[in-house]
Amino acid sequence: MSGAGRLSAQIGIVVGIFLAWEAAVQTGVANPRIVPPPSQVLPMALAMLGDPEVLHHLWITSAQVMLAFVLVAPLGVAIGLLLGESDYFGRAFKPFFYFVASVPKSVFLPVFILAFGIGFTQKVAFGMFQAIFVLVISAIAAADSVSADYLKMARAYGASRRQIYQDIYLPAMLPVIVEGLRLGMIFNITGVLFAEMYVSRAGLGHLVANWGMSFEMVKLFAGILLAAVLSIAVNESLRWYEKRIGAWRG
Repeated sequence: MSGAGRLSAQIGIVVGIFLAWEAAVQTGVANPRIVPPPSQVLPMALAMLGDPEVLHHLWITSAQVMLAFVLVAPLGVAIGLLLGESDYFGRAFKPFFYFVASVPKSVFLPVFILAFGIGFTQKVAFGMFQAIFVLVISAIAAADSVSADYLKMARAYGASRRQIYQDIYLPAMLPVIVEGLRLGMIFNITGVLFAEMYVSRAGLGHLVANWGMSFEMVKLFAGILLAAVLSIAVNESLRWYEKRIGAWRG
């Protein structure tokens, strides 16, 4: 299927979901007090995009997400490269990352609140914590995929460690790293929003939590829709770049 065909199919699926949702409410299958119809949610979401207060909170969430990603991306890739390239450090620290990656990160949120309070720093730190394990594990897998023959040849010709990292590891790892960055960004957004919902004074997650507790269901679903659009936009942007990298590599 061509790219245009896939896009048409995806749009058709989304439209179909909204139509089924609307029909379920209009026919009484779903309670409109609990699940408001898209005919109310979509106009509310558009109205929110013109509300300065909502835009302020959305900007705070976006700033936290982007700062966390900018800080954690090079850190996670560097740690993963070190663990994947070095047998000594890999044997020592890989089990730790694999173990903690399997633990739900939400259980650590109270620790971050005690350590950083409930402000901007805590949301950034928790977003980084959510993403780093995905980034490290994907970078380890990318480093392990580099052909040993290339490394032997580079060392035989006297390449320095920096040259091996720069000219062999990074080009070979780039497609897998970009995929890891995409997945890490999803976890990053989830972490920031969860931290905002748990205890916060600002951010989109804070608004969503307040709307839920006050049973403002139309606003709640509109806020969820805005969060979903933000996540999808970031994910698809990185997926597009991932495809470009993959095509270049091929």
